[in-house]
Amino acid sequence: MTEEEKIFAGKMFDPRRQELRDRKHTAHSACLRYNQLDEYDPRRLPIIREFIGSIGKTYYFQGPIQFNYGCHTFIGENFFANFNLTVMDDARIFIGDNVCIGPNVSLFATNHPLLAQERMGLDQDGRTTMAEFAEEIHIGNNVWLAGGVIVLGGVTIGDNAVIGAGSVVTKDIPAGYLALGVPCRPVRPITQADSKQHLILEEDREHFRYNRNSP
Repeated sequence: MTEEEKIFAGKMFDPRRQELRDRKHTAHSACLRYNQLDEYDPRRLPIIREFIGSIGKTYYFQGPIQFNYGCHTFIGENFFANFNLTVMDDARIFIGDNVCIGPNVSLFATNHPLLAQERMGLDQDGRTTMAEFAEEIHIGNNVWLAGGVIVLGGVTIGDNAVIGAGSVVTKDIPAGYLALGVPCRPVRPITQADSKQHLILEEDREHFRYNRNSP
């Protein structure tokens, strides 16, 4: 079994093995180039397609960004991420359509054993051996992760959910719910009473008609 196959099978793997280091280096190098380019530089956005598993036609990453593998992340259409997105995609991460991510958000689809003696050591040649295991993250359509949110492996966030700023998501969040806190918990369903249509100026009605709930 390759190290990558171990990841996807939910088994322990060593991220220091050269097979995985090479895969990660591709994403790390691409992220470095992305982060060094001006946000208006036309060479910037296409870099994402060099390392990502898949992504829709329309997307934007404000940057800086940091993906661990990139090739383990699959993103739908019309994606937006603000400053400082960190994606530890050791396990696969699936993100739906129309997902909006605030600044300083981290997706952690990876983990280590709690027992120190199982977590890391030194082999006979003095090289670090590291033990990891990983669970997938699933983020549905039309989800908003507000600033500073952390999502841990094994979590599914349902369609149309909103995760409040600073939350740490350790368990599944149902579709259509506002959820927040540490640990993050569903607070209430999001309803039409949450509408902010009254804040749209008449002169902007046409512009915002593309937003699903606008008249």
